[in-house]
Amino acid sequence: MTERLADIAARIEGVRQLGAVVNAMRGIAAARVQQARGQLVAVDHYAATIAAAIARAVALISPAVTYAVPQSARPAIVLFCAEQGFAGAFSERVLDAAGTDLATAELFLIGTRGNAAAAERGIVADWKSAMASHSAGIPKLADRIADALYGRIATGAIDRLDAVFAKGQTGGGVNVERIRLFPLDMAQFSAVVDANPPVLNLPAQMLLSELTADYLHARLCNAALHAFAAENAARMAAMEAARHQIERQLASLRATQRHVRQDEITAEIIELAAGETASHSVRN
Repeated sequence: MTERLADIAARIEGVRQLGAVVNAMRGIAAARVQQARGQLVAVDHYAATIAAAIARAVALISPAVTYAVPQSARPAIVLFCAEQGFAGAFSERVLDAAGTDLATAELFLIGTRGNAAAAERGIVADWKSAMASHSAGIPKLADRIADALYGRIATGAIDRLDAVFAKGQTGGGVNVERIRLFPLDMAQFSAVVDANPPVLNLPAQMLLSELTADYLHARLCNAALHAFAAENAARMAAMEAARHQIERQLASLRATQRHVRQDEITAEIIELAAGETASHSVRN
């Protein structure tokens, strides 16, 4: 009985230690979500500023100029999947959202766990990278993605580019979105009639080209930050569920511990009483 009580005590201690790890992971995930959401405000403001500059640049270019894009047989998709574990079916949902395009599109896959999930489906990425470990590393990740994309776009290997990423919803939950990154629909940038046109140090067409590159970078940062926040939100939810399960398991183990201790005390009392009875019998 004593050995069983010691085993239960050891299990309780082990579950407590696991709970400490789960709480730490939950806290880290929550902090990362909060930080990423704060940085999204800055990225969105940056993108809006570039969009306004593009609108002014478009107004300086002759309407006869077209923005034709070489057509090819293969589109491209940037998939932002999970980097680490304990995020549930996060990567699977992103892969499902890409659908049948995974078989025909050139695939740029972000996230180590996502790459493993894709490999299980027989999907091989044309280009892959780990997700940034902290939200501060997102701009450098966007640089690497953009460099890889520009090389493919310049050679005409891809004619359009979409990003598929998870985005947290108000009140909880995650929604997977798909947005077009390239080519840009210039119609979305309203031409600005400016009585005082800006002073340019570059030809308007070159300026527009560089602004659109910056805009693409900003939108990659936006998608990556949303994915980073959503992955950590999914991990936070998984750790919260694990915490509740640990609490239930601890309550069950403590109840068992009390019962075993009571049984042990009862057995000792019975043993003492039996010994006392036997002693009386011998004396008599």
